[in-house]
Amino acid sequence: MSFEYPQDFRYLDTHEYVRLDGEIATIGITEFAVDQMGDVVFLELPDIGDLLTKGDTFGSIESVKAVEDLNAPVTGTVIERNEALIESPEEVADDPYGEGWFLKVRVNDPDEVLDALTADEYRAQVEGE
Repeated sequence: MSFEYPQDFRYLDTHEYVRLDGEIATIGITEFAVDQMGDVVFLELPDIGDLLTKGDTFGSIESVKAVEDLNAPVTGTVIERNEALIESPEEVADDPYGEGWFLKVRVNDPDEVLDALTADEYRAQVEGE
Protein backbone atom coordinates (compact mmCIF):
# COMPACT_ATOMS: atom_id res chain seq x y z
CA MET A 1 0.00 0.00 0.00
CA SER A 2 1.24 3.47 -0.81
CA PHE A 3 0.89 6.11 1.90
CA GLU A 4 0.89 9.89 1.67
CA TYR A 5 3.48 11.93 3.56
CA PRO A 6 2.71 15.63 3.03
CA GLN A 7 5.98 17.52 2.54
CA ASP A 8 4.90 20.55 4.61
CA PHE A 9 4.35 18.43 7.73
CA ARG A 10 6.86 17.18 10.30
CA TYR A 11 6.58 13.74 11.87
CA LEU A 12 7.42 11.96 15.12
CA ASP A 13 8.75 8.42 15.15
CA THR A 14 5.63 7.63 17.23
CA HIS A 15 3.52 8.53 14.14
CA GLU A 16 2.10 11.91 15.12
CA TYR A 17 2.34 14.73 12.60
CA VAL A 18 2.50 18.48 13.05
CA ARG A 19 1.74 21.17 10.49
CA LEU A 20 2.79 24.67 11.46
CA ASP A 21 0.95 27.75 10.20
CA GLY A 22 2.56 30.77 11.88
CA GLU A 23 2.28 30.05 15.59
CA ILE A 24 -0.57 27.56 15.22
CA ALA A 25 0.27 23.86 15.02
CA THR A 26 -2.21 21.27 13.78
CA ILE A 27 -1.55 17.82 15.27
CA GLY A 28 -2.83 14.40 14.23
CA ILE A 29 -1.62 10.92 13.37
CA THR A 30 -0.29 9.67 10.08
CA GLU A 31 -2.04 7.61 7.45
CA PHE A 32 0.51 4.86 8.17
CA ALA A 33 -0.47 4.82 11.86
CA VAL A 34 -4.18 4.66 11.06
CA ASP A 35 -3.54 1.72 8.73
CA GLN A 36 -1.51 -0.11 11.37
CA MET A 37 -4.12 0.44 14.08
CA GLY A 38 -7.13 -0.83 12.19
CA ASP A 39 -10.61 0.34 13.20
CA VAL A 40 -10.36 3.25 15.65
CA VAL A 41 -13.02 3.07 18.38
CA PHE A 42 -12.04 5.74 20.94
CA LEU A 43 -10.08 8.99 21.09
CA GLU A 44 -9.08 10.86 24.25
CA LEU A 45 -7.85 14.44 23.79
CA PRO A 46 -6.98 17.27 26.19
CA ASP A 47 -9.32 20.18 26.86
CA ILE A 48 -9.06 23.62 25.28
CA GLY A 49 -6.69 25.68 27.40
CA ASP A 50 -4.56 22.69 28.45
CA LEU A 51 -0.80 22.99 28.07
CA LEU A 52 1.05 20.41 25.98
CA THR A 53 4.72 19.78 26.63
CA LYS A 54 6.85 18.55 23.75
CA GLY A 55 7.56 14.84 24.15
CA ASP A 56 4.86 14.25 26.77
CA THR A 57 1.71 12.20 26.34
CA PHE A 58 -1.39 14.31 25.66
CA GLY A 59 -4.06 11.67 25.09
CA SER A 60 -4.71 8.25 23.64
CA ILE A 61 -6.23 6.53 20.65
CA GLU A 62 -7.82 3.11 20.88
CA SER A 63 -8.49 0.65 18.09
CA VAL A 64 -9.76 -2.89 18.02
CA LYS A 65 -6.08 -3.93 18.12
CA ALA A 66 -4.45 -1.66 20.71
CA VAL A 67 -4.43 1.50 22.81
CA GLU A 68 -1.66 3.95 21.90
CA ASP A 69 -0.50 7.08 23.68
CA LEU A 70 -0.40 10.31 21.70
CA ASN A 71 2.81 12.35 22.05
CA ALA A 72 3.14 16.12 21.72
CA PRO A 73 5.45 17.27 18.90
CA VAL A 74 5.51 20.83 20.30
CA THR A 75 4.93 22.77 23.52
CA GLY A 76 1.93 25.07 23.59
CA THR A 77 -1.67 25.69 24.58
CA VAL A 78 -4.60 23.80 23.08
CA ILE A 79 -6.85 26.31 21.30
CA GLU A 80 -9.11 23.86 19.45
CA ARG A 81 -9.85 20.16 19.41
CA ASN A 82 -11.69 18.13 16.83
CA GLU A 83 -14.98 17.46 18.64
CA ALA A 84 -16.44 15.68 15.59
CA LEU A 85 -13.61 13.16 15.75
CA ILE A 86 -14.15 12.55 19.47
CA GLU A 87 -17.78 11.73 18.67
CA SER A 88 -16.88 9.54 15.65
CA PRO A 89 -13.21 8.48 16.05
CA GLU A 90 -13.42 5.98 13.20
CA GLU A 91 -13.55 8.94 10.79
CA VAL A 92 -9.82 9.59 11.30
CA ALA A 93 -9.28 6.87 8.69
CA ASP A 94 -11.18 8.86 6.04
CA ASP A 95 -8.84 11.87 5.96
CA PRO A 96 -6.05 11.81 8.61
CA TYR A 97 -4.27 14.86 7.14
CA GLY A 98 -7.41 16.94 6.56
CA GLU A 99 -10.62 16.51 8.52
CA GLY A 100 -8.94 13.89 10.75
CA TRP A 101 -6.76 16.35 12.71
CA PHE A 102 -6.81 16.09 16.52
CA LEU A 103 -5.69 19.43 17.98
CA LYS A 104 -4.74 22.99 17.15
CA VAL A 105 -2.11 24.39 19.48
CA ARG A 106 -0.66 27.89 19.91
CA VAL A 107 3.03 27.00 20.10
CA ASN A 108 5.52 28.58 22.47
CA ASP A 109 8.49 28.10 20.13
CA PRO A 110 7.77 27.41 16.43
CA ASP A 111 11.36 26.18 15.95
CA GLU A 112 10.54 23.08 18.02
CA VAL A 113 9.01 21.50 14.92
CA LEU A 114 12.46 21.41 13.34
CA ASP A 115 13.37 18.57 15.73
CA ALA A 116 10.74 16.33 14.12
CA LEU A 117 11.35 14.20 11.04
CA THR A 118 10.84 15.50 7.52
CA ALA A 119 8.42 13.66 5.24
CA ASP A 120 11.31 11.86 3.51
CA GLU A 121 12.91 10.86 6.82
CA TYR A 122 9.59 9.55 8.17
CA ARG A 123 8.85 7.66 4.94
CA ALA A 124 12.28 5.99 5.07
CA GLN A 125 11.69 5.00 8.69
CA VAL A 126 8.24 3.45 8.28
CA GLU A 127 8.86 1.87 4.89
CA GLY A 128 12.29 0.54 5.88
CA GLU A 129 14.22 2.34 3.14
